[in-house]
Amino acid sequence: LLALTAFICIETIMECSPCEGLYFFEFVSCSALVVTGALLLLFSLNLHTRIPQINWNLTDLVNTGLSTFFFFIASVVLAALNHKTGAEIAAVVFGFLATAVYAVNAFVALRTWRPSGGQQSSRQGSDYIRARTESREVVHRPDSQRLDA
Repeated sequence: LLALTAFICIETIMECSPCEGLYFFEFVSCSALVVTGALLLLFSLNLHTRIPQINWNLTDLVNTGLSTFFFFIASVVLAALNHKTGAEIAAVVFGFLATAVYAVNAFVALRTWRPSGGQQSSRQGSDYIRARTESREVVHRPDSQRLDA
């Protein structure tokens, strides 16, 4: 919602003299809105379960991480190059708010992604250690004891 609001604010600007910062902010807000909206639609309709080949936790982490980075850069550039009109100031404010929300989401996505990979590798490691320990615990009996049993 914040990306949409920032995009709407930037679209209401009628004229600019150095427009590069404005165009970059427009591109970042529109791209983040489209990609995040598509992922939200996939997750909401549970369509991501039909494509198990994709690591969806990593996909969400990459999306939120890149959106955080580019929203921050675009907001700083727009803040430095704005003409102090109401729409530009509102776009900068919503850009920084979107940066903060994407950063929190990236942190949550990192915590979701990291344990799933870490638990799998630690489980494999513990299985290996248990198998090696069990193979060493085999009691070696002389052949004479085996005949007695």
